[in-house]
Amino acid sequence: MALVILPGLNNLIEDISEEKKLPPHVVESALREALLKGYEKYRKTFYIGVKEDPFDEEYFSNFDVGLDLEEEGYRILSSKIIVEEVESEDHQISLQEVKQVADDAQIGDTVVLDVTPEKEDFGRMAASTTKQVLAQKLRDQQRKMIQEEFADLEDPVLTARVIRFERQSVIMGVSSGIGRPEVEAELPKRDQLPNDNYRANATFKVFLKEVSEIARKGPQLFVSRANAGLVVYLFENEVPEIQEGTVKIVAVSREANPPSRAVGPRTKVAVDSIEVEVDPVGACIGARGARIQQVVNELRGEKIDVIKWSSDPIQYILNSLSPAKVDLVRLVDPEGQHAHVLVPPDQLSLAIGREGQNVRLAARLTGWKIDVKNSHEYDQEKEDAVVAELILQREEEENLQREAEERLELEQAERAAEDARLRELYPLPEDDEEYGDENYEEGSPSENDQIKNLKQDELISTEEKTR
Repeated sequence: MALVILPGLNNLIEDISEEKKLPPHVVESALREALLKGYEKYRKTFYIGVKEDPFDEEYFSNFDVGLDLEEEGYRILSSKIIVEEVESEDHQISLQEVKQVADDAQIGDTVVLDVTPEKEDFGRMAASTTKQVLAQKLRDQQRKMIQEEFADLEDPVLTARVIRFERQSVIMGVSSGIGRPEVEAELPKRDQLPNDNYRANATFKVFLKEVSEIARKGPQLFVSRANAGLVVYLFENEVPEIQEGTVKIVAVSREANPPSRAVGPRTKVAVDSIEVEVDPVGACIGARGARIQQVVNELRGEKIDVIKWSSDPIQYILNSLSPAKVDLVRLVDPEGQHAHVLVPPDQLSLAIGREGQNVRLAARLTGWKIDVKNSHEYDQEKEDAVVAELILQREEEENLQREAEERLELEQAERAAEDARLRELYPLPEDDEEYGDENYEEGSPSENDQIKNLKQDELISTEEKTR
């Protein structure tokens, strides 16, 4: 068969490559797969309404598509094995037929034949299948390349450009490095900052939250402006002591989207230093607040509290409630990590924060349940009684949980023992060989021996009757 001409094939590949941000060889591979699927559809149309087609999943495994970029066309090629008698014309060819063109051919050799159908015979259904498969293969290749490009990035923070808006999400263009093409990423509503102005072509730093492996029409990348990792990245880039390892960020507690509009975004960062002479808080704030101001500007005015981490929970809790002044921290239930913080009346609202934001962030940062109390009205005896009841309730819940786990373990052990007992009584097919070997080793009579003994007993009984 002659080469099937596809006018403008090279331009088509270049256009798809540029549009889909895929290398030309990837587009060529996808086109070959699509044309092969179209050929399969072409062959199957001969059996529609006539009889069941004979093609299984592996039937066309010996077929391939050859693209000729110089002449801009393609051929369908079939690899066939030389045999004496042909049983499948699509997979075999007779030795006698091959001998007509190749005298040295032998049985078992493989020849490649051109089986391209005429362009007008290819059919509308086959052409439609080719188009659909090509689109699907290109999407699959895009998804695969995005996953490979972004899944193992050492730096999860990227510079993103606003492209368009879809519902409540912002679609942004991101790149994994200099010279790499942009890839679309989705910034969902929950990951946006209330102070951001997402206008067209505006650029932002975003945290790469997820590389989706699920097939979907939209972007495969999900980014966030609300993730705590973005704060860590910004401090690492602004504070040389963090880059050198002298200062380290121990914990971050962030509320980028507060439950009320009356409360602005806020973050608490706990830092520590491995060198006594280095002030970790001062290093993060910088001279006249220059370093932390850069972070605040990138986060569009978000309030950030940098506090010193401490291994002493009392001191750590005290620091975490900054800027409020604290009179006393009582660890009323150390095992349950419950603390009472006593503050002066004029510091009460500051310690709690607007709508409880300050104490809520402090609790997340330290991992302790923090109750802020007025130091002038604090009744220690009454509060201790309340805490004692809470401790008792917690211990009861822990005991119930422990008993439930022990009961579950006991039930699982009993079930396993019962399964083992039933397996001995009623061996599974895979146990038959082992079961038979054990009986043989123990000296138990086989079924044939039992029948033989029974016949001997019957013969002796007959002889005695005859006598």
